[in-house]
Amino acid sequence: MPGFVEDLQFRRLWHQATGASLRDRLESGPITGYIGFDPTADSLHVGHLLQLCMLRRLQLAGHRPIAVAGGGTGLIGDPGGKSEERPLLEEEQLRANLGSIRLQLERFLDFSSTRSTGALLVDNADWLRHIGLVEFLRDVGKHFSVNEMIKRESVTTRLERLEQGITFTEFSYMLLQAYDFLHLFDAYDCRLQLGGSDQYGNILMGVELVRKVRRAEVYGLTSPLVLKADGTKFGKTEAGTVWLDPRRTSPYQLYQFFLRTEDVVVPDYLRYFTFLDHDAINSLDQSWVSNPKRRTAQRELARQVCTLVHGEAEARRAEEAAAALYSRKIVSLDETMLLEVCAEAPTTILGRAAIDDEGLVLVDAMVGSGLATSKGTARTLVTQGGLYVNNRRVTDVDARVCREDLLFDRYVLLRRGKQDYHLLRFE
Repeated sequence: MPGFVEDLQFRRLWHQATGASLRDRLESGPITGYIGFDPTADSLHVGHLLQLCMLRRLQLAGHRPIAVAGGGTGLIGDPGGKSEERPLLEEEQLRANLGSIRLQLERFLDFSSTRSTGALLVDNADWLRHIGLVEFLRDVGKHFSVNEMIKRESVTTRLERLEQGITFTEFSYMLLQAYDFLHLFDAYDCRLQLGGSDQYGNILMGVELVRKVRRAEVYGLTSPLVLKADGTKFGKTEAGTVWLDPRRTSPYQLYQFFLRTEDVVVPDYLRYFTFLDHDAINSLDQSWVSNPKRRTAQRELARQVCTLVHGEAEARRAEEAAAALYSRKIVSLDETMLLEVCAEAPTTILGRAAIDDEGLVLVDAMVGSGLATSKGTARTLVTQGGLYVNNRRVTDVDARVCREDLLFDRYVLLRRGKQDYHLLRFE
């Protein structure tokens, strides 16, 4: 079995480290490490997924993970990666968000207090609220030069926008994050902070603060930012954020998000977001090279991530639903899943009278839905075996869509060829 560091390097997760001795420290015995999570929503999203996996890898390797929910810093907002100041949240909303996030973290981490590697979830509001301004400036602020702080990329990007700039509130964020590391060192002997590469500057400040104040060696380690093939931020789609809460983004939608991963980034995503062993990943790499059209790697990626986030049963259900779109099993889906599977299919709403006792002529339905440009074209498609009702091939040019074809007494799925779908809804 590969060691923890070797595994991180294979997975391309060892991006920036604060010192050459970190590798030896990780391999010499257990260490406590933390990652901070922004609680500005009541759910984490796939943009957090890499760091969630990093904490899980840390724990599986015999180390202790701490998830820091930024109940205090969440009231401030990290300027990094933002073009404008974040809206400040009310305390009641932050508390509700933290409760929801705890449930999601439990899918990744073991919070059992009986183990030395048991995970912790702490809220930095618990210590940031009790430090006085003068005390903070004296004990923390004096250790950092403004000259150095304004060189941080998160700050310079905002300062370049002269009409906008950066508020003092946001500017103080990096000091608060550095103080988090100091507090966690004192309270839990935490000696490692993990994060994305965009957090490296803030992590360095925490390492420096602990060194100056406690004269102790602590470490920082970043992983690369996850981008899509076109270089845009991972986790965003045209429809918006892909959430880990099934009430916001269903398991099927999460499965589809990863199933549609662009070929060029599949090798990275398999390493970042799955716990498959190295041989399995290398085999999937080869399957992608030898036969990319089969999308074997994407299917395994989607299965692994959906299982990790929602459990094996939901992953299996999502996978079966995806397969049902192309088979007669479409009729076995429940109504909610049917509508999710058909969410991207154009829909035509018809009155109940359109499917009377004699049924709706299929050729007319194809023309009315736009799946055929004329009745003649529709008849040709039928005779060639290219038209389907609820994924059942129809070869009779005089066929009708009848009440017996209705799914849940209101839907009929028409298909032309392999992937051209249209949903009829009768009301």
